[in-house]
Amino acid sequence: MAMKKIEIMDTTLRDGEQTSSVSFSASEKLTIAKLLLEELKVDRIEIASARVSEGELQAVKDVTNWAKENNYLDAVEVLTFVDQGVSIDWMIEAGAKVQNLLTKGSLNHLTHQLKKTSNQHFKEISEVTLLAKEKGIETNIYLEDWSNGMRNSKAYVFEFLEFLSTQPVKRIMLPDTLGVITPKESYDFVKEIKDRYPNLHFDFHAHNDYDLGVANVMEALKAGADGLHLTINGMGERAGNAPMASTIAVINDFMPDIEVGVNEKVLYTVSKLVETFSGVMIPANKPVIGANVFTQTAGIHADGDNKKNLYFSDLLPERFGRTRKYALGKSSGKANIQKNLQELGLQLNDDDLRKVTQRIIKLGDKKQVVTKEDLPYIISDVLDYTYEEKVKVNSYVLTHSKGLRPSTTVSVTINNETFEENAQGDGQFDAFMNAIRNIFIKKKMVLPDLIDYAVRIPPGSHSDALCETIITWKNPEKEFKTRGLNSDQTVSAIKATEKMLNIIIN
Repeated sequence: MAMKKIEIMDTTLRDGEQTSSVSFSASEKLTIAKLLLEELKVDRIEIASARVSEGELQAVKDVTNWAKENNYLDAVEVLTFVDQGVSIDWMIEAGAKVQNLLTKGSLNHLTHQLKKTSNQHFKEISEVTLLAKEKGIETNIYLEDWSNGMRNSKAYVFEFLEFLSTQPVKRIMLPDTLGVITPKESYDFVKEIKDRYPNLHFDFHAHNDYDLGVANVMEALKAGADGLHLTINGMGERAGNAPMASTIAVINDFMPDIEVGVNEKVLYTVSKLVETFSGVMIPANKPVIGANVFTQTAGIHADGDNKKNLYFSDLLPERFGRTRKYALGKSSGKANIQKNLQELGLQLNDDDLRKVTQRIIKLGDKKQVVTKEDLPYIISDVLDYTYEEKVKVNSYVLTHSKGLRPSTTVSVTINNETFEENAQGDGQFDAFMNAIRNIFIKKKMVLPDLIDYAVRIPPGSHSDALCETIITWKNPEKEFKTRGLNSDQTVSAIKATEKMLNIIIN
């Protein structure tokens, strides 16, 4: 089967910038433009609308200067308007060579927004395209609201296309401006047009208002579309545009007769950079690029991956420069934990693995996030617990108020006898220790001295990370350490103290 090469135009820097609250600086636009063309290898980029602002003009100049030096100038496009050549002058100043001229693709828009006849509109378009040709500028044509035009004023659309077939136009762009058509309509509309004008180049521009962007793209390609407009992370006005990553993956996996030049390997890198520059976070479950999409949570899935990759598909993370992960939490089984241990180069026997699994499930039940980096701390904490539990800290209340000394009320059971005590201190943990000390005085027992107190969290963690507290104690006989693990630093210190109490009682 002969493969058809499809042009991919990325419009993140123009249409994607219409995402609410997003505005790229000139340097950000240049950085993204370089990545899109040099690394991601899209065929074209649409980077701005003409006449927007002085800042936009400078941004376009920066991109076109770089593009000219690196032979990409013909791949850099700017949205323009039917405005008697004002946009053309703007493009000349900006150094751009390809205009995407915005015109009316539905009779409704033509009649109610422009208040003109089709002949008037076509005449003005002809004047602009001829002027562009004289100035050495290539023209593509947007048929704004084309999808509604095909639904409600098809005769007008074909009248328009007949006119455009006589003009110096390289590409005709078919946008579903409001994101309203269905996959079947996408196929039917594009097919009808391509059947009538097989030698004209048509781009399809999908919006995602009904979450049908990728499905509509697939149908448009089946119908013969020659190019697609996509955005990184699906950015764009309202619900955004058809997303680059998902669309490329779908084409590569399900459309063997379609060829695209996009480099899958850098999709994730570019997506993360655009996320950083735009401030628009990628949803964790966003296909291909979301944080969770290559993460197995259920233990049965991790077990299946160990047995002939039962839960793998062609959508492998390595294709996109990513790796598969195995989440740790209440749904974890031994297989999840073993996968993470393998990555860390650690091994546990079956009994120790069972203990660690139980601790992770317990942490997950408390809705604590457990990461691979937490595992050494959890293992250390679990396997350090080798004594009979004779002392149990049942409950405690820690208070810390401005202008008042911290205080603690604690309930402790020692050899089946329960004590309750209250104390103040210079901090919450100091108050806790004073309360414990008072209880042990009643038992005519002496606590060891606290001689060192260290806190650490896994590298790269955030404020909700598990926190390991290591306390060094000293009594007349020996010096020893205990560890506590919790997402709250004071609680992790209390857990380390509880271990100390059991050691001295045992």
